[in-house]
Parts: sequence; C-alpha cells; structure tokens
Amino acid sequence: MNAVIFRQNTEGLYAGVEWTHPSKVVRDALATHPKFKFFEKTPSEEMALSVRIITRQAAKRIATAAFEYAKKHGCKGVTVCEKPNVLRETSGMMEEVAKEVAKSYPTVKLWSVNIDALTMWLTKNPEEYSVILASNLFGDVISDAFAGLVGGLGFACSGNIGDEVAVFEPTHGSAPKYAELTPSIVNPIATILSAAMMLEHIGETERAQRIDAAVAAVVREGKVRTYDMARLTGGPKALSQGAVNTHQMTDAILAKLK
Repeated sequence: MNAVIFRQNTEGLYAGVEWTHPSKVVRDALATHPKFKFFEKTPSEEMALSVRIITRQAAKRIATAAFEYAKKHGCKGVTVCEKPNVLRETSGMMEEVAKEVAKSYPTVKLWSVNIDALTMWLTKNPEEYSVILASNLFGDVISDAFAGLVGGLGFACSGNIGDEVAVFEPTHGSAPKYAELTPSIVNPIATILSAAMMLEHIGETERAQRIDAAVAAVVREGKVRTYDMARLTGGPKALSQGAVNTHQMTDAILAKLK
C-alpha cells in the first residue's frame, strides 16, 4: 500500500468555533434554521455546539494539491472522502469543488466514498486507494486508519504545507510518556520518512528515494524491530524482549543508505 491523504487542516470541525451554554444571540441565529426546532426546548446550560466551516477557497486549494500529486506520481485517481448524503452543505461543497477541479485533470479519475464506508473498505481492499481528499476531521480519521494498516503511527509521516512555509513531522507528534526513558524506544521511522517527504517537497527527489529505500530494506529484512514492530508493550522491558531502541533502528537504516 502507498496511500497519501490530503487533509484540509485549518477548517471543518477543528476550526474551533464552539460554544458551551450558547448565548441568546447564538441561539436566535440557529433558530432561523428549521431543524433547530428539535432543540428549542433544551436549556442553553445543557447544550454544547460546534460549527463545521468549509470555504470554497480552502476546499479548492486542497483538492488542487491532491490532483497535482496524483498527476505527478501517475496515480489512477483521487477519492474524495466525505458524507454529502447527511452533511449536505459542507461535505456537499467539498465534493462539488472536487468535481470542478477534476475537470482540469482529465487523466486522473475522481471517486467519492462516504467516510463510514471507506473505513470498511480499507479493511477489505486497502490497495485500491492511493490519493484521498478529505476535510479536517475525516482526514484525521482516515490517516490514522491507514497508519494502522501499514504498521502503526511509527510509520506515518506528514507535512503541513502552506503557500510559503511547510512543516514536516511524524503523524504521532511527540511521545511524552516515553520522554524519560534512556535509551529511547520510540520508532524513528515516521520521523525519518517525514524528512524524506521534506526532501521531495524541496525537489531533492533522489535523496528522498534513497531514504525510502533504506527504510524499506530494514523493514523487509525484519531483523531490527522497535517495540511496536515486534508488537510488544511500550516500556523499558521491551528492550529485554528483543526490541531495539531508537538509536539502533536509526543506525540500521543509515547502514542501508546508499
């Protein structure tokens, strides 16, 4: 499997537009929607609200990035992962914009799959997917689902790419519960692959491919495995059970770097 998830990372349900105990002005605004009638007798102190915001500009930007990637890497298509049959306005806009962008990429097909259906299909036919386009929350869910299929968060790399600045990091972020362990047991592969992703982003494709190949060689051999690769419980005991530490895995990858 080699899947890339394009997740719009500034909007959607993660935009942070929320209220607990919403004020009268918020409730009055919501009351203009006929479906809010179901909640009109619920006291504000018993209510929490989140707003899912999708803008056409941000949707077009992430969709274009997905199609550009698919075209550049020869991928057969882009799958937009939303829920337009229920979230008709927000997911509907994501799907609508994806269709508009797709017109400029005649060699790249566009598919649409609901988020719940896709999580099912991932367990059945994960190899069918290569480039997935999603809004913030759905992209978060799907990226972790794919991470589990390829070995866990220790293998999942990511990049937050803006117009002028890009930040690359492992999907798992930091690992504070293991911060005090000496030596460290955390799998460094996600961090190393994030560095490779950064190199590709700045045009150093050959160097990125060398790193990818070195990681693949170590994983393929199966002789050097961190605790997560060996399916061991994290903690200092993992090393005595045959797992290697962070430095040993890094050294093994460096030894394969050609």
